[in-house]
Amino acid sequence: MIDVRPSQQMRDLGVVQHGAGILSEPARAFDLPAERDEAERITDELFAAMERIGQVHPFAKGMGIAAPQIGIARAAAIVQPPGDGPAITLLNPRITARSGQTDEQYEGCLSFFDVRGLVLRPLKITVETTALAGETVTTVYERGLARLIHHEVDHLDGLLYTARMFPGVEPIPVEEYRQTGRSWAYE
Repeated sequence: MIDVRPSQQMRDLGVVQHGAGILSEPARAFDLPAERDEAERITDELFAAMERIGQVHPFAKGMGIAAPQIGIARAAAIVQPPGDGPAITLLNPRITARSGQTDEQYEGCLSFFDVRGLVLRPLKITVETTALAGETVTTVYERGLARLIHHEVDHLDGLLYTARMFPGVEPIPVEEYRQTGRSWAYE
């Protein structure tokens, strides 16, 4: 049997990989409710991609995917919290507040799944999103869910988690990460 690298597996599932320009460009916001149909179509594509990925890889700590990761430069992302909670749809998300308390955890990214990196993030964030009907919704997220949401908002801003790592610190191979015993958040 041929061993397929995790990043190749993600590529085969339709996930845009590191180095593609779309991952480093800010995504275009939706004009809601005027673009409601487009937002719903893209959200459906994100859910379909999440379903494909979830069939080949378990995500015990939750996962998320942003539209640029499936080749769509629009401000939409889906986050599946750990456990059986409902998925969170993010349209035009913007972080409006961050707590001063932070923690550093390993994160992974579907767009370069062969490595994991230590990322410092706030333990609590406030996020404004746009509902399909056009109203602004403000939600506070904490701890692991805040990390997942922040990671996805970064994607929509054209940032990868490596931009948030301390200078001189590099991601480690997934095989080495597994030996650390540290918890982490998935994307």
